[in-house]
Amino acid sequence: MQPELRYSSPTVQTGLAVDRNKVLRNTYWMLGLTMIPTVIGAMIGMSTNFAFLAQAPIMGPLVMLAVMMGLLFGVSATRNSVVGIGLLFLFTFVAGWWLGPMLQYALHFKNGAQIITTAAAGTGAIFFTLATIATVTKKDFGFMQNFLFVGLILLMIASIANLFFAIPAASLAISAVAVLLFSGFILFDVSRIVNGGETNYVMATMGIYLSLYNLFTSLLHLLLALSGEKD
Repeated sequence: MQPELRYSSPTVQTGLAVDRNKVLRNTYWMLGLTMIPTVIGAMIGMSTNFAFLAQAPIMGPLVMLAVMMGLLFGVSATRNSVVGIGLLFLFTFVAGWWLGPMLQYALHFKNGAQIITTAAAGTGAIFFTLATIATVTKKDFGFMQNFLFVGLILLMIASIANLFFAIPAASLAISAVAVLLFSGFILFDVSRIVNGGETNYVMATMGIYLSLYNLFTSLLHLLLALSGEKD
Protein backbone atom coordinates (compact mmCIF):
# COMPACT_ATOMS: atom_id res chain seq x y z
CA MET A 1 0.00 0.00 0.00
CA GLN A 2 1.47 3.31 -1.08
CA PRO A 3 1.90 5.88 1.67
CA GLU A 4 -0.44 8.83 1.35
CA LEU A 5 1.31 12.01 0.26
CA ARG A 6 -0.02 15.24 1.69
CA TYR A 7 0.86 18.61 0.29
CA SER A 8 -0.55 22.08 -0.07
CA SER A 9 -1.10 23.30 -3.57
CA PRO A 10 0.15 26.74 -4.58
CA THR A 11 -3.47 27.93 -4.61
CA VAL A 12 -4.03 26.80 -1.01
CA GLN A 13 -0.75 28.33 0.11
CA THR A 14 -1.66 31.61 -1.57
CA GLY A 15 -5.05 31.57 0.13
CA LEU A 16 -3.46 31.02 3.53
CA ALA A 17 -1.00 33.85 2.93
CA VAL A 18 -3.86 36.18 1.96
CA ASP A 19 -5.80 35.25 5.13
CA ARG A 20 -2.76 35.85 7.33
CA ASN A 21 -2.05 39.20 5.69
CA LYS A 22 -5.71 40.14 6.22
CA VAL A 23 -5.51 39.30 9.93
CA LEU A 24 -2.27 41.29 10.25
CA ARG A 25 -3.74 44.24 8.37
CA ASN A 26 -6.95 44.23 10.44
CA THR A 27 -4.89 43.94 13.63
CA TYR A 28 -2.84 47.01 12.76
CA TRP A 29 -5.97 48.97 11.85
CA MET A 30 -7.65 47.96 15.10
CA LEU A 31 -4.47 48.75 17.03
CA GLY A 32 -4.48 52.26 15.57
CA LEU A 33 -8.13 52.73 16.55
CA THR A 34 -7.47 51.64 20.13
CA MET A 35 -5.18 54.63 20.52
CA ILE A 36 -8.23 56.93 20.34
CA PRO A 37 -9.96 55.68 23.54
CA THR A 38 -6.54 55.37 25.15
CA VAL A 39 -5.74 59.05 24.55
CA ILE A 40 -9.24 60.12 25.63
CA GLY A 41 -8.94 58.02 28.78
CA ALA A 42 -5.48 59.44 29.52
CA MET A 43 -6.74 63.02 29.16
CA ILE A 44 -9.60 62.32 31.56
CA GLY A 45 -7.23 60.48 33.90
CA MET A 46 -4.89 63.46 34.03
CA SER A 47 -7.70 65.64 35.36
CA THR A 48 -9.15 62.99 37.71
CA ASN A 49 -8.58 63.25 41.44
CA PHE A 50 -6.79 60.05 42.42
CA ALA A 51 -6.52 61.04 46.08
CA PHE A 52 -7.80 57.60 47.07
CA LEU A 53 -4.49 56.13 45.90
CA ALA A 54 -2.70 57.99 48.68
CA GLN A 55 -5.06 56.41 51.18
CA ALA A 56 -4.98 52.97 49.58
CA PRO A 57 -1.68 52.69 47.67
CA ILE A 58 -1.93 48.90 47.61
CA MET A 59 -5.64 48.21 47.22
CA GLY A 60 -6.07 50.80 44.45
CA PRO A 61 -3.73 49.09 41.96
CA LEU A 62 -5.03 45.64 42.94
CA VAL A 63 -8.64 46.69 42.33
CA MET A 64 -7.69 48.20 38.98
CA LEU A 65 -5.81 45.00 38.08
CA ALA A 66 -8.94 42.99 38.90
CA VAL A 67 -11.10 45.29 36.74
CA MET A 68 -8.75 45.03 33.79
CA MET A 69 -8.46 41.25 34.15
CA GLY A 70 -12.26 41.07 34.10
CA LEU A 71 -12.38 43.09 30.89
CA LEU A 72 -9.68 40.85 29.40
CA PHE A 73 -11.78 37.77 30.06
CA GLY A 74 -14.80 39.57 28.62
CA VAL A 75 -12.94 40.39 25.40
CA SER A 76 -11.74 36.78 25.12
CA ALA A 77 -15.24 35.38 25.65
CA THR A 78 -16.84 37.65 23.03
CA ARG A 79 -13.93 37.91 20.59
CA ASN A 80 -16.02 36.70 17.64
CA SER A 81 -18.71 39.34 17.99
CA VAL A 82 -19.09 43.10 17.90
CA VAL A 83 -19.37 43.00 21.70
CA GLY A 84 -15.75 41.89 21.82
CA ILE A 85 -14.70 44.96 19.84
CA GLY A 86 -16.70 47.19 22.18
CA LEU A 87 -15.11 45.62 25.25
CA LEU A 88 -11.68 45.99 23.65
CA PHE A 89 -12.25 49.73 23.24
CA LEU A 90 -13.58 49.94 26.81
CA PHE A 91 -10.46 48.15 28.05
CA THR A 92 -8.17 50.58 26.22
CA PHE A 93 -10.14 53.54 27.60
CA VAL A 94 -9.73 52.25 31.17
CA ALA A 95 -6.04 51.58 30.50
CA GLY A 96 -5.62 55.16 29.27
CA TRP A 97 -7.50 56.52 32.28
CA TRP A 98 -5.20 54.59 34.61
CA LEU A 99 -2.19 55.93 32.70
CA GLY A 100 -3.29 59.54 33.29
CA PRO A 101 -1.76 60.00 36.77
CA MET A 102 1.62 58.71 35.59
CA LEU A 103 1.60 61.21 32.72
CA GLN A 104 0.55 63.98 35.08
CA TYR A 105 3.38 63.04 37.42
CA ALA A 106 5.86 63.07 34.52
CA LEU A 107 4.76 66.55 33.48
CA HIS A 108 5.82 67.89 36.88
CA PHE A 109 9.44 67.34 35.79
CA LYS A 110 11.21 70.10 33.86
CA ASN A 111 11.81 67.73 30.96
CA GLY A 112 8.64 65.70 31.53
CA ALA A 113 7.13 66.35 28.09
CA GLN A 114 10.42 65.38 26.44
CA ILE A 115 10.62 62.18 28.49
CA ILE A 116 7.06 61.19 27.55
CA THR A 117 7.86 61.83 23.89
CA THR A 118 11.08 59.81 24.16
CA ALA A 119 9.25 56.89 25.80
CA ALA A 120 6.58 56.96 23.08
CA ALA A 121 9.21 57.15 20.31
CA GLY A 122 11.19 54.33 21.90
CA THR A 123 8.07 52.18 22.13
CA GLY A 124 7.27 52.86 18.47
CA ALA A 125 10.84 52.13 17.36
CA ILE A 126 10.95 48.82 19.25
CA PHE A 127 7.57 47.77 17.88
CA PHE A 128 8.45 48.70 14.29
CA THR A 129 11.79 46.88 14.46
CA LEU A 130 10.47 43.67 16.02
CA ALA A 131 7.31 43.58 13.90
CA THR A 132 9.42 44.00 10.77
CA ILE A 133 11.73 41.17 11.83
CA ALA A 134 8.78 38.84 12.46
CA THR A 135 7.03 39.80 9.22
CA VAL A 136 10.03 39.76 6.88
CA THR A 137 11.79 36.67 8.19
CA LYS A 138 8.51 34.76 8.84
CA LYS A 139 10.45 32.88 11.50
CA ASP A 140 8.28 31.04 14.01
CA PHE A 141 9.05 32.41 17.48
CA GLY A 142 6.63 30.01 19.13
CA PHE A 143 9.53 28.48 21.06
CA MET A 144 9.48 31.62 23.24
CA GLN A 145 5.98 30.93 24.57
CA ASN A 146 6.87 29.03 27.75
CA PHE A 147 9.72 31.39 28.60
CA LEU A 148 7.49 34.45 28.15
CA PHE A 149 4.65 32.93 30.16
CA VAL A 150 6.91 32.06 33.09
CA GLY A 151 8.54 35.49 32.88
CA LEU A 152 5.13 37.18 32.96
CA ILE A 153 4.04 35.25 36.04
CA LEU A 154 7.28 36.07 37.85
CA LEU A 155 7.01 39.73 36.81
CA MET A 156 3.45 39.96 38.16
CA ILE A 157 4.48 38.36 41.45
CA ALA A 158 7.43 40.72 41.78
CA SER A 159 5.26 43.75 40.96
CA ILE A 160 2.60 42.83 43.51
CA ALA A 161 5.27 42.13 46.14
CA ASN A 162 6.85 45.52 45.49
CA LEU A 163 3.51 47.20 46.18
CA PHE A 164 4.03 46.15 49.79
CA PHE A 165 7.79 46.72 50.06
CA ALA A 166 8.09 49.76 47.74
CA ILE A 167 11.82 49.32 47.09
CA PRO A 168 12.98 51.88 44.45
CA ALA A 169 15.83 49.70 43.16
CA ALA A 170 13.46 46.73 42.79
CA SER A 171 10.98 48.94 40.96
CA LEU A 172 13.65 49.94 38.44
CA ALA A 173 14.74 46.32 38.00
CA ILE A 174 11.11 45.28 37.39
CA SER A 175 10.72 47.99 34.75
CA ALA A 176 13.95 46.96 33.01
CA VAL A 177 12.86 43.31 32.93
CA ALA A 178 9.42 44.39 31.68
CA VAL A 179 11.00 46.21 28.71
CA LEU A 180 12.77 43.01 27.65
CA LEU A 181 9.79 40.76 28.38
CA PHE A 182 7.17 42.76 26.49
CA SER A 183 9.57 43.30 23.59
CA GLY A 184 9.68 39.50 23.41
CA PHE A 185 5.89 39.36 23.49
CA ILE A 186 5.69 41.74 20.51
CA LEU A 187 7.99 39.47 18.51
CA PHE A 188 6.00 36.42 19.59
CA ASP A 189 2.55 37.90 18.89
CA VAL A 190 3.37 39.27 15.44
CA SER A 191 5.07 35.98 14.56
CA ARG A 192 1.92 34.06 15.55
CA ILE A 193 -0.16 36.16 13.16
CA VAL A 194 2.33 35.86 10.31
CA ASN A 195 2.55 32.09 10.74
CA GLY A 196 -1.17 31.50 11.17
CA GLY A 197 -1.13 30.80 14.91
CA GLU A 198 -3.57 33.64 15.64
CA THR A 199 -6.51 34.16 13.30
CA ASN A 200 -8.71 36.42 15.44
CA TYR A 201 -7.72 40.04 14.99
CA VAL A 202 -9.50 41.16 18.18
CA MET A 203 -7.33 38.88 20.32
CA ALA A 204 -4.27 39.71 18.22
CA THR A 205 -4.90 43.42 18.81
CA MET A 206 -5.37 42.87 22.53
CA GLY A 207 -2.08 40.97 22.83
CA ILE A 208 -0.02 43.57 20.98
CA TYR A 209 -1.77 46.47 22.74
CA LEU A 210 -0.92 45.04 26.16
CA SER A 211 2.71 44.66 25.14
CA LEU A 212 2.90 48.23 23.82
CA TYR A 213 1.15 49.64 26.89
CA ASN A 214 3.45 47.89 29.34
CA LEU A 215 6.51 48.65 27.23
CA PHE A 216 5.65 52.36 27.19
CA THR A 217 4.95 52.60 30.93
CA SER A 218 8.15 50.69 31.75
CA LEU A 219 10.28 52.91 29.52
CA LEU A 220 8.62 56.00 30.98
CA HIS A 221 9.33 54.84 34.52
CA LEU A 222 12.98 54.15 33.72
CA LEU A 223 13.48 57.48 31.95
CA LEU A 224 11.85 59.44 34.78
CA ALA A 225 14.06 57.71 37.34
CA LEU A 226 17.28 58.04 35.36
CA SER A 227 16.96 61.38 33.57
CA GLY A 228 14.03 63.24 35.11
CA GLU A 229 14.84 66.84 36.12
CA LYS A 230 12.71 67.99 39.03
CA ASP A 231 11.66 71.62 39.40
